[in-house]
Amino acid sequence: MNRIHFNIKRNLSVVLAGLLFLSLSAHAQNGKRKPKSFPVPDNIPDTNKVGFPVMPNATNPGNGSDQYMTLKQCIDYAMIHQPALNKSLINVDIAKTTNAINLSAWLPQANANGNLIHYIQQSNANISTGVGTGGTTTGSTGTGTGSTTNVRSSYSNTFIPELAITQAIVSPNLLYAAKTAPLLVKQAQQVTDSTKIYLVSAVSKSFYNVLLTLQQINVLKEDTTRLGKNLRDTYHQYKGGIVDETDYLQATITLNNSRAQLKQANENIVPQYAALKQLMGYEPDKDFNVSIDTVQMMNDIQIDTTRQLEYEKRIEYQQIKTRKDLQLQLSSYYRYQFLPTVSGFFNYSAQFANNNFPSLLSKSYPSSLVGLSISIPIFTGFARLHNLHKSHLQEQLIGWDEADLKLQLHKEYATGLADYRSNLYNFNVQQKNVAMAKRVYFVVDLQYKQGIVAYLNVITAESNLITAEINYTNALFQLLSSKIDLEKAMGDITY
Repeated sequence: MNRIHFNIKRNLSVVLAGLLFLSLSAHAQNGKRKPKSFPVPDNIPDTNKVGFPVMPNATNPGNGSDQYMTLKQCIDYAMIHQPALNKSLINVDIAKTTNAINLSAWLPQANANGNLIHYIQQSNANISTGVGTGGTTTGSTGTGTGSTTNVRSSYSNTFIPELAITQAIVSPNLLYAAKTAPLLVKQAQQVTDSTKIYLVSAVSKSFYNVLLTLQQINVLKEDTTRLGKNLRDTYHQYKGGIVDETDYLQATITLNNSRAQLKQANENIVPQYAALKQLMGYEPDKDFNVSIDTVQMMNDIQIDTTRQLEYEKRIEYQQIKTRKDLQLQLSSYYRYQFLPTVSGFFNYSAQFANNNFPSLLSKSYPSSLVGLSISIPIFTGFARLHNLHKSHLQEQLIGWDEADLKLQLHKEYATGLADYRSNLYNFNVQQKNVAMAKRVYFVVDLQYKQGIVAYLNVITAESNLITAEINYTNALFQLLSSKIDLEKAMGDITY
């Protein structure tokens, strides 16, 4: 028994000596392995969320102005301040004013003229003074009156004022202007409607694009905070000799990549914000924050995909119909251009003549007349027939434009519907992926802290989580954008 006890003591001493030697050797190796160039990790601040969705500015993200604007408010602002829309509204007024100018020839046209003559040398015979009621015309109807008054040459001073009034009765030009006037106004209003539809679509997509980048910033900020904490924990574990230096290096690399992505997203928001302000007509030197009801946004992603395309609801189809109506009116104008131009006229003149100039207006010789003027085009070198043939050819062109437009509208509808369906499916998949990625990261991070798995597993889980969150955000806003495209293709966007 004594010998056995002796052996145990001797063996225990040997084991303790071996463990001491291994400990000193490992410490020496660790001392050689830890490079002095490894810095203490920066004090990574807690980068809280950019109060989603809040507009970050270029120098201080998250600290914009106190004004918040929803999507509807942005669209309402654009409807008032957008230059292109205001120009189209002015064009509507221009069309109405142009019609008023063209139709003003239906009203009586009054002109006054007169000639004051002093004869330096007189003949003994009666001569024509070359003045009177002749030479009165109207530009719209092409009518005129002509008469000549002879005044005895014995008067050295003459003054003949005249009032001429004409009234258009029948005029192909004025009939054409009257029939096309409402169509021209309608055409200008349709341009305005088209501009409004474009603004609603463009402002909405630009608004969502800004929100997409903001949400990516939020994800990357959370990721940077999480990776900063992991880096600090890994550094302390490395200093304590618990983990290898590769874990510290991998944590540093991952954090640097996340910082670079965050910096890129912060820079990308500036031109996107400028693009939104341009579409809204917002003053460049003023700022605002964007805001959205996330619950309402999630409810707005649904749309009835069983509805069929109705061409009549598209503004482009309505515009081509107006073009066709205008062309038909032009054909009718050429068809009935043989009609005469009839107008009535009334002339009044008062002739004054006296050898004594101060007494020139002492006595007058008034005269007046009334009559009708008729102009009938008999032969115009077949111009009317050629114009009518040309107008029919232009009608055929518009017909083919309509057929081509239908094909284009159907393609837009089919493309919009396919994009919406695929984006809706992708959105549902990415929503599930985010939930699973969060669960995987939680489990792997817990296992790493317990020493079960390597840090590479944590990096992989972290990368998958970031990718899932970014993909989910992209899928959400791609779905919203595709819904806008589909609504536009179906003619549902109105304002």
